[in-house]
This record gives sequence, structure tokens and C-alpha cells, in this order.
Amino acid sequence: MNLHLPSVYKILPDVALALSKGTGVVALESAVITHGLPRPVNRELADELEIIIRENGITPATMALIDGKISVGITRDELIALANNEQTVKVSSRMIGIAVAQNLSGGTTVAATLVAAHTAGIQVFATGGIGGVHRGQAFDISADLDELARRPVIVVCAGAKAILDLPATLEALETRGVPVLGYQTEDFPAFYSRSSGLKVDMSIDSPEQAAQIARAHWEAGNHSAVLVCNPLPEDKALDPQKINQAIEKAISEAETRGISGSALTPFLLEKVGKISKGESLQANLTLLKNNARLAARIAACMAKPHLHTY
Repeated sequence: MNLHLPSVYKILPDVALALSKGTGVVALESAVITHGLPRPVNRELADELEIIIRENGITPATMALIDGKISVGITRDELIALANNEQTVKVSSRMIGIAVAQNLSGGTTVAATLVAAHTAGIQVFATGGIGGVHRGQAFDISADLDELARRPVIVVCAGAKAILDLPATLEALETRGVPVLGYQTEDFPAFYSRSSGLKVDMSIDSPEQAAQIARAHWEAGNHSAVLVCNPLPEDKALDPQKINQAIEKAISEAETRGISGSALTPFLLEKVGKISKGESLQANLTLLKNNARLAARIAACMAKPHLHTY
């Protein structure tokens, strides 16, 4: 493993050690900490995700921008400062250079985390839900999709965020050559709900299968991510009809207030949380932890000697 990173990067010693030994690392985004969850839930959740990954024998690497450095793993003090700072920026892939040049601190989105994880040689990444195509706005497409198309990383998620146009998002993933696997399901999850009514490319039964398919995908010459969709447990999933009504109300209010661009997703998630009386927030927390656990198990499989690094 070559750990020589560009000068704009810094890497936590335990992450560097895990990468050099090949013992398994799971990348985590930080936009969910800075912009996705209310305080102090954001810090508590960040702690829990790292604990879950460590309990499975894998090293967590929470990605973030800290004082202009792309940080591959952050210290506890840095995590607390990031969680409590209301002036941090939301860093997508196109914003990385700007944030570095201006010595900014901020949370990395799925897109930016993919860039950092791939550059650092991390093969597994756990998140909540990926971005995609917005409802009624066919040209408002998350940068997540294009980064998924060019970063060979296994991404464990609960599908795409339910506020999106899920059929269009799934079609966009197909166009970009990103295989979509369902963990113990044939259905594409709808974030808060177990099924969107859409099908995945293949259902898998184990973390070993995810690792095997990713290896074959990359050995064949592909360079895209492999999406592993992990639905919420049945007893934690929300009623699709009720949550969709909440989403429609939130979208209507966003349109009335002229909210768009990077501000739209945080607004919609917060609004849906209020309409659902906190149910969507609890589901979000559950799926993030569920995904971290599965990602750690997949990372353990990828760390086995017969599974190559790409």
C-alpha cells in the first residue's frame, strides 16, 4: 500500500497503520455531522459510528476538511470542534480546491469523501443515502453520481435519499456503469422505507459476496464504485405513504420559499423531520449505524489476502 499522499492531505496515524498493514478501513463522510443532523445528535452519532466500526475490528476514517487540509481520519478534538462549529462549509468534490486554498474547515459530502477515500486507498465507505436527481428538476443532479462513476470504492448506503426522484436516480446510476446490489433484498431501498418499488441489479446474501463482486468488477477493467444498498430493519422502517406525504409537503414549501441548490437537501431533511415528528431523524440515525456495521464487515472481507487492492 502506497501511503504517499499529496501535500494537501493529512492522515491520522492509526488509519495510516491500518492501510499499511491491510487490516481494513471504512471511510465516513462528515457533511452529515456539519449539515445533516441537529446538535448534539450530530456529535453523538459520529462517535457511535466510529465505535461500531472499531467493534468489528476495522479502523474508521472520518473524512473532513480541517484548516485547509483534507483529513483522512480526524481526532476526537477535531470531531467535537467540527460538530459544534456553525460556520463550517459543506464541501463537495468541486469545492475541495477552494476549501484547501482558503484554509477552510468543513464537512465532506459523499462526492468529496469518495475523492478522498480513493486517493488514500480506502476501498469501503459507509454513508446514509447517496445524492441523485431531484424531483421535478431533471438538471439538478448531485455530484455524487459522477464521483460514483469514477471512484472504485464500495459504498454502503440505504439507497438514495427519499427526497429525490428515485427512478431517475437509479437510471442515472445504470448509465454511469455503477452496479447496484441489494443486501438481502431485491428492492432498491427508499432511505426511510425498505422498498421504493424499484429493483436492484442483484441481491446479495453476505458481505463476502459484496467483496467478491467488487473485486470482479474492478478486475474486469471497470473503475466505478459498487453500491451496496442496505435497507432499514423492518421494525425500524417508516410507512412509505406517510413519509412520501411529508416529503411532498417539504418540497412544496421549498419551492414557495425559493430554496434550491446545495441548501435544498438540508432544508428538506430538516422539514421532513419536523413533519414526521422526529420519526425520520430516528430512522436516519438507525440506518447510518446499520450501514457502518455492514461496511465494517465488508471491509474485513476486502482485507483478506486473496482480495486485491485497486
